[in-house]
Amino acid sequence: MKIKSLFNPKFLLWFFGIFFALGSLVYVKESPIASASFFLLTILTLPPLSNVLPLIIRKPINKSLKLIIGFLLFLVAIKFTPPTDNPNKPSIQGTFPAIISTSTVTPTSFLSVIPTTNSNLVKVTKVIDGDTFMIKISGKEMAVRLIGMDTPETVDPRKPVQCFGREASAKAKELIEGKDVILDSDPTQGDKDKYGRLLRYVHLEDGTFFNQKLIEEGYAFEYTYDIPYKYQTEFKEAQKQAEVNKKGLWADGACPIVQPTSPPKPTSPPAQTDIKPSVSNSPSGSWTCNCSKGCGAISSCEEAYYQLNTCGCSVRDADHDGIPCESLCN
Repeated sequence: MKIKSLFNPKFLLWFFGIFFALGSLVYVKESPIASASFFLLTILTLPPLSNVLPLIIRKPINKSLKLIIGFLLFLVAIKFTPPTDNPNKPSIQGTFPAIISTSTVTPTSFLSVIPTTNSNLVKVTKVIDGDTFMIKISGKEMAVRLIGMDTPETVDPRKPVQCFGREASAKAKELIEGKDVILDSDPTQGDKDKYGRLLRYVHLEDGTFFNQKLIEEGYAFEYTYDIPYKYQTEFKEAQKQAEVNKKGLWADGACPIVQPTSPPKPTSPPAQTDIKPSVSNSPSGSWTCNCSKGCGAISSCEEAYYQLNTCGCSVRDADHDGIPCESLCN
């Protein structure tokens, strides 16, 4: 084909007419306005259609008017044409669960860094203590119990506040209360514990592994409940490093009694600890979080404290004096 023929008016009209027709089809779903503009441009330029147009409107259209209308329609089409995604741009959608399941933590770097997307994030509405907090999903509040760790007790009505419990709770509030976090489940531990709390690992938006951070900074003990969990090796190593570096509750003089790091001598009785994991020592496996449950339906004062402190049911303490269901607990 000669170069001259490329500038033939009929060829150009066919070329642009087909181009505008394709534009009309491509953007019919993404941008109806752009699609309609391209369609009208097709009618103005494609010879078979442009020849029929004067017959439809029963009035001849001069070339100058066609050019003005065509130019305006082209501007509208360009204005409402959606931007094209860059095909070379890497996407992380759908990679989060796979990275979580295969991530490992080396002894020299305990904190796992993971990608985050908005769809993974949930907001922490309230920290109960160092290892339990409340989240809101679809308008419903739910309790979450952290996997693989245990912090000193602060809210159990049957026990005094344990050493370093307040510090652990304060650290948890500092890091996650009111913030968006990423929850990760563990198939080896089940979805919920016997009290109806979600069992999860927690990652902060910057990739910090929250469960592990509390252990390695001495705010929590590594804790295995029943069967090994996914990050057991890493958490045990994190506790060992916290002990060696005398972090948090392992610091000299921080707590009078902590979990022993080696077995007691045969001639001595087994060492006792004043910090016991809260998961295995809760009073009743029949209790579940239910903030709509009235005091009349609660079986005991202990359950009332459970609903208030563990589940975050503030309605149980209407006068905010820290005592739930006063008909049961006074």
